[in-house]
Amino acid sequence: MYKTTIKKPKVKRNRIKIVRNSSRVITRAHIPDITRIPRIIGRVLKLSEESAEDLLQHINQNFLARHKNIESIFTRNYGKVCQYILQEQELSKTRKLLIGAFFTMEYSIESAALFNPSIVLHPDQEGLPEGAIRFVMSLRATGEGHISSIVFRSGVIKADHTFLINPVSEFVDTPRIRHDQSYDRHLFQLKLESMHAWNETSIRVFENLESTFTFETLKSAVVSLQLNPEDTFDKEAIKHIYWLADSNYFIRFEPHHDISEHVIFPLSENEIRGIEDARFVKFSGEDGRITYYATYTAYNGICILPQLLETKDFINFDISTLNGKAALNKGMALFPRKINGRYVMLSRVDGENNYIMFSDHLHFWDEAIMIQEPAMPWEFFQIGNCGSPLEIKEGWLVLTHGVGAMRQYFIGAILLDLEDPSKVISRLEEPLITPNEEEREGYVPNVVYSCGAMIHNGRLIVPYAMSDITSGVASVGLSDLIACMKPCS
Repeated sequence: MYKTTIKKPKVKRNRIKIVRNSSRVITRAHIPDITRIPRIIGRVLKLSEESAEDLLQHINQNFLARHKNIESIFTRNYGKVCQYILQEQELSKTRKLLIGAFFTMEYSIESAALFNPSIVLHPDQEGLPEGAIRFVMSLRATGEGHISSIVFRSGVIKADHTFLINPVSEFVDTPRIRHDQSYDRHLFQLKLESMHAWNETSIRVFENLESTFTFETLKSAVVSLQLNPEDTFDKEAIKHIYWLADSNYFIRFEPHHDISEHVIFPLSENEIRGIEDARFVKFSGEDGRITYYATYTAYNGICILPQLLETKDFINFDISTLNGKAALNKGMALFPRKINGRYVMLSRVDGENNYIMFSDHLHFWDEAIMIQEPAMPWEFFQIGNCGSPLEIKEGWLVLTHGVGAMRQYFIGAILLDLEDPSKVISRLEEPLITPNEEEREGYVPNVVYSCGAMIHNGRLIVPYAMSDITSGVASVGLSDLIACMKPCS
């Protein structure tokens, strides 16, 4: 695209492609308007016991092999509608499961796209050949209605940089969910204010809540307001209150399930429209303990909510909201360790330039410093980061993305000072990865994008998305990359 005499690093594209698979399905509750629920249940209850058993057997024949726990799924969804049963009678197990089946649906999580990957070292590095490493890759999966979720792959990179992805399970599993035990009233209010959702309705909900409150007491306060015929309320404010509460929770997957079965799907299915672009990082604490963090954005069709995901084993996850005046927009990426005793984060608070933030608290970010603005033609429209920085002896290596003419995306790189990462010390003047003819066609044409890379045996391993539909892997020699970077004045 750009003719230049500037030396460019030699990028090797792997033949492996990580593609969508529409057969990978989860189950979701399928609950209509509450006025319809009793009528649907009534039709099931009118069946004879024999007809109910035959129908359930037919449903099981069609779906039992597609899910590991279909009976528990039906039981859980029966529990979501059982309060609407009008008859006072003890129902058989068959009736309960059948009712649950009518309020259950399958959802193909990858039917539209599988893109925006991030890669980190796997917590388990046992049993590998010399020089090989095991990795975890996260990807953004998109299905019907453009609802996004986080899915995972695992594999091995050998000493010679051969890239192997483990077979993907035919099953997909959503986790068990538990809401946060309590919420801080003051912090909750501050976040609602930043979301422009603190109004008369919010005040009425919170006026009788204690300084700390539970999810159940919050629900009771909302319901009391809704049921009082003398009160009027803002439905959008109620949605934002529930959305914020739903965005702080714990999830747990079955330990014996393969990591490719794990899917982190939006919790509040009626409100959150997607979980976007997780940027994973292996974080080393000052005590030497390892924690995996990922920043991502939750989207409800109106607002973007920056989130933080925390895990040590990719089985148990703690999900919470990021707060502060600078916790805005998409594209936050955490550094893999503290610098001078403070947490450090890359961001793009204005949607156009690259920023850096420092904080004493992982969940609060109040100030952002601009470190880079568009300078080259391939980034004139906007720039951002492509994941968390990587620490090398020369500095903090940051993959960036630039948007040029015709909304064409490119992946570039900058180097930040190790002790003062607010200083850009060198950069690539030309893109590292440019969409080629095979990569430019897709859901969003002309886009290459990554949410995080890693280094292995002297090479930078870059998983990247192609036109927001599928993903691949590229690699480049680290010394070659650094040699091609131009010092910044």
